[in-house]
Amino acid sequence: MEVNRPLDVVEYIPGGSVVTTTLDKVLAWGRESSLWYMLFGLACCAIEMMAAGAARYDLDRFGMIFRATPRQSDLMIVAGTVTKKMAPRVKRLYDQMSEPKYVISMGGCANSGGPFADGYAVLKGVDEIIPVDVYIPGCPPRPEALIEACLELRKKIREENK
Repeated sequence: MEVNRPLDVVEYIPGGSVVTTTLDKVLAWGRESSLWYMLFGLACCAIEMMAAGAARYDLDRFGMIFRATPRQSDLMIVAGTVTKKMAPRVKRLYDQMSEPKYVISMGGCANSGGPFADGYAVLKGVDEIIPVDVYIPGCPPRPEALIEACLELRKKIREENK
């Protein structure tokens, strides 16, 4: 009988009810399975981020809960245009997040400035001030794209702990 192995966290001993694993695997599984993202919407992409957290797409089913404070968040989703006036605040919020911390850049404006890239007041991508783990293209990207990015981030977290 084949036993379903959740994320290769544990080893099952056939014919028994004993489970063995390492503490590192349990912590990595917990970190990957409970990403708490910070409420941080800057422009129109924030509407799509809110839709992904709402009932129709339901990020809660992945263990993702929004938090309004950086000290309780381990994922920052930068959704929208980052202006040079807003950049120091984005950096400050990122610095206040506890380790390990991850960043998803959502939409063309957050990735590269989008249609406003030629403007003097717009940052040419949020990766100029903070490191980005996953980029989501589009203007605005659909909630499904955000869910896919979250699943990619979970894979990345899983791989970094092997």
